[in-house]
Formats: sequence, C-alpha cells, structure tokens
Amino acid sequence: MAENTGNNRINIKDKAVKGYMFAGKQSIAFKNPPYIIAEASIVGKKEGEGPLGTLFDQIIEDPMIGKDNWEEAESELMKLTAQKVLMKAGLKNTDIRYLIGGDLLGQLIATSFGIVELHIPVFGVYGACSTMGEAMTLGAILVDGGYADKVLSITSSHFAGAEKQFRFPLDYGNQRPYSATWTVTGSGAVIIADQCNNKNSGEQNIVITGVTSGKIVDYGIKDSMNMGAAMAPAAFETIKQNFEDFNIQPNYYDKIITGDLGYVGKNILIELLKEKDYDISDRYMDCGIEIFDKDTQDTHAGGSGCGCSAVTFTAYIVKQLKEGAWKRVLFVPTGALLSQVSFNEGNTVPGIAHAVMVEAKKG
Repeated sequence: MAENTGNNRINIKDKAVKGYMFAGKQSIAFKNPPYIIAEASIVGKKEGEGPLGTLFDQIIEDPMIGKDNWEEAESELMKLTAQKVLMKAGLKNTDIRYLIGGDLLGQLIATSFGIVELHIPVFGVYGACSTMGEAMTLGAILVDGGYADKVLSITSSHFAGAEKQFRFPLDYGNQRPYSATWTVTGSGAVIIADQCNNKNSGEQNIVITGVTSGKIVDYGIKDSMNMGAAMAPAAFETIKQNFEDFNIQPNYYDKIITGDLGYVGKNILIELLKEKDYDISDRYMDCGIEIFDKDTQDTHAGGSGCGCSAVTFTAYIVKQLKEGAWKRVLFVPTGALLSQVSFNEGNTVPGIAHAVMVEAKKG
C-alpha cells in the first residue's frame, strides 16, 4: 500500500525542478497549475427537477430547444452553454485560443454544429461519458505547456438523442432494467486559463494541479444496459494509479468523484479499491447519483451521458470548492466505449476514466 505523504509530493517537486511534469506511469503534475476562471451549466427539465436544480445556470423546459430534431437540439444546447461561459468570464470568442469539446453522437455532430458559429479553433474529442475529463485534461496541458492562454472545454448529451442512437426510439416504449442509467440532457463548460480573474473576490480560485489519464479497461461486460458495471473497473484502475503516481492515500482528497457509475458501479468501485487496501467510502460520490432523486424521478441506477459529470462539476463541485467546503477533489468522469456497430456485432463494452485533480486556492 502506498505511503501516506499528505500534502508532500517530494518526488513530483523534484521532477518539476528538473523540467519534467510527468508523474509515475500515467500522470502529470502541472508546474504552473492552470485556473478554471469560469464555468457554466444548462440542463433540461428533468435535471432541473432534481436535487441540484437550483444550482444550474439555466433550465430549458422544451426538450427540442426550438429545433426540428433531437440532434439539432443538443447542438443548440452546447452553443448556448458556450455562450454562457464566455459571458460569465467577460470574454469574447476571439479571446479563446482553442475549444476542446465532444458528445455522444456519431462523428461528434452535436459539437461540430453547435460551436461552428463561434469560429474558435477546435479539437473534437471522444471518451464517451468521460469526455469532460479528457477535454479538461487536454485544456490544462495546453495552458500549462504555454501553447494557449485560454481554452474552453465543453461537452453535452441529450436523453432522446442518446436513446435513439444507442437503444430504442422513444416511441417504442421499451422497458428499462434497474441497472440502466438515464442520459442527462445538459451541457457543461469551463474556461481554463493561465491567470485567475477574481483576485479581489472573497471566493477561492480553482486550479487544476494534475491529471491521471486512463487506459481502456475491458472486463468482458456485454450488457449495454449496465454501464456502471462496465465502467467501474476503468475508474478503479485510474484512481488506483493516481494514488500510486502521486504517492498519496484517499484522505489526500476531500472528495473522490466519479462521472456516472450510478448505484451499481459505485458498489463495484468501492469493493475493487478495498481489495487494494484503499478505502474511499467516506469521501466518495458519483455525479450520476447526485443529479437525480432515485425515489421520485424513476431514473433507476442514476444519471449518465457526457453532460452528467460536466453539469454536476460546473454547477455543484466548483461551487463547493469556491465556498471553501472542499479544498481538494479528484474528478473522475467515466465512459463506456461502445457504439451501435460494436454492440450489434456482439462485442464487449470497454470502459475508460480520466482523473483531474482540482483544488481551491486563495488569492
């Protein structure tokens, strides 16, 4: 079991002095941790009725968002969220060096059609429901590496669009097993920058101090209605690697937060880590569990989708850090890497998880 060194990461600091920023096998410790200077979240009606409803920047009652189909609706959702985060930061689109974004739809069409009017150089990324972790990781690397001063990281998902693509059209009225999660209709965005913009504010500044990028993990799960079981092993591998790469214990973090394992994946993750002598049960939470009320909203195992971790992070987690309730969190969006083709050909559902180390910083 790794030695608990608390806040001291001597091995990482030594590498930073030598000019290296990589840590262990899969991690990066940023030499000049980039700031999250703005965040935005827009969700649908069901999400707005959940436990976090009062925290979102905007709730849209119309699931079509004034468009002709679900895909166009999701593109509009992403466009509105990008505009919202720029407004909150007091920036124009021309102030952003790069946009990094993704979604669940084929060929990332929600992203490409959603952000086209912004005219920002774009990197489209896909990590299924882990995409927000991937987008934030790459944004932080670009900023800390001196390749950009401001990066906009954004993801989205839409319940009806995801059901149409991965499961059954809504008109079919299929029954959902209790292991199934409910795809979040929502979009979340952050702006990652090399300098903070609220030095005189009473709130804490939010920085990304490090990342642990995930490997693809496949435990042979073939049930596309049980994504929590498919993704939990990937979350386990990434979280364990974060502990090992930085030589820390779970109590280094106030919260360890996965993206959308739901109630099924939560129990699997906790047990897998306990087998390696890491007990996270007293500081663990899952965005998919937090966003819906299991008893009143009929979402079975919880929430999922690219938007799930993104809107929970931007509306709830950042708020806790800014207000000082938490000082340090490990944000671990999780993804199930299946497609219509892979599922119909009888393939397994591999998982992936990307961990982002986020801290509150005074001044």
